[in-house]
Amino acid sequence: MTLQQVTPMIHVPDVRATAAWYESIGFAVLNTNEDGDDGMNFALLAYGNSQIMLNAGGRLSNEDRREVDLYVRTDEVDRLHERLKDLVQIRVGLNETFYGTREFIIKDPNGFWLTFGQDLDRHAKASN
Repeated sequence: MTLQQVTPMIHVPDVRATAAWYESIGFAVLNTNEDGDDGMNFALLAYGNSQIMLNAGGRLSNEDRREVDLYVRTDEVDRLHERLKDLVQIRVGLNETFYGTREFIIKDPNGFWLTFGQDLDRHAKASN
């Protein structure tokens, strides 16, 4: 079977600072590109089996929410929330949703929302 995968690319004003922020919350930096005078203009990051790309050229925004949200599935939502709650801006605290997940939402330095969610049936198994 052929691998098929979607990897979002997020355009940000400062790739280096954004990559460092994502690394501080648990993402791994897999690859970067430096463009001489302009500095870092691209970064590929991973979180488990998922990846995101950061690319230069994004604009700052004062909007509460940006054009793209990232949804990250995890098996350790409570532990992750405990680790991050004092390090990042929590947009929505831990809650259980109508669609069967336990999740929380944080905001990255560029205003993009990241939701970390765990299926409730997996959360119940992990809690026991």
